[in-house]
Amino acid sequence: MTRPGAAPFTERTPRVVAARRLTRRAERDKTGRFLAEGANAVGAALARDPGAVHELFVTDRAAQAHPDLVGTAREAGVRVSPITDRAAAGLSETVTPQGIVAVCSLLDRPLDGLLGSTATLVAVLDGVADPGNAGTVIRVADAAGADAVILTGDSVDPHNGKCVRASAGSLFHLPLARVRDTAAALAACREAGLRLLAAHGYAETELGSVDAAAPTAWVFGNEAHGLSPEVLAAVDLPVRIPLYGAAESLNLATAAAVCLYTSAMAARRPAG
Repeated sequence: MTRPGAAPFTERTPRVVAARRLTRRAERDKTGRFLAEGANAVGAALARDPGAVHELFVTDRAAQAHPDLVGTAREAGVRVSPITDRAAAGLSETVTPQGIVAVCSLLDRPLDGLLGSTATLVAVLDGVADPGNAGTVIRVADAAGADAVILTGDSVDPHNGKCVRASAGSLFHLPLARVRDTAAALAACREAGLRLLAAHGYAETELGSVDAAAPTAWVFGNEAHGLSPEVLAAVDLPVRIPLYGAAESLNLATAAAVCLYTSAMAARRPAG
């Protein structure tokens, strides 16, 4: 709970120092915790499961701007700790810190049991390196009504600060898994009854010729190198998004948005 009348924590306060270490992946994996910065992320974390929020750090300015979030945290029994602006800057990975940061439990789940028999749309990110791209795809998948996002191979940690911010709270809205073994992730999707489609710029089949309404797991590859030959051989069909203008390609997040929304809208289109 909060410390009534106490001076705000500084950047040297042990709990702030410990929280600052969570900006490193090794520390996140070691402690099972990560930082969610900003009103969107904090609100989504509290709405999902207040019990998974271990502490809320907030500056006086942010507390005045977001009294509802501070009140919700206190009512849920979350420790609310006032901090100085310098402490907030130390916890932030942005140029302009928002002054409100939650320490949360990691969100990823085991692959086993992640997908049920009713799953109709899944995004698989294989070797995606940029946290901004990963967070944006998670946000798009959430908006498109996807059942889960699976990060495979050497993909970025979705609890990375930039990824959390790019997801705009969506990280807390849908099931998430991290799996080193890409083949195992693809097998789990297939076992759930999903067709495997790979977004591939050199595929022969264009997106418009695919039955987009069928239950699908879309597989997206690394920004620079795309998908490996092994992954392309393992999916049911590589699919190309047609380019009608002079642009050479679409970036990963844009391509994912096109593919996921094509499937989502086709599945919801009235019959006949």
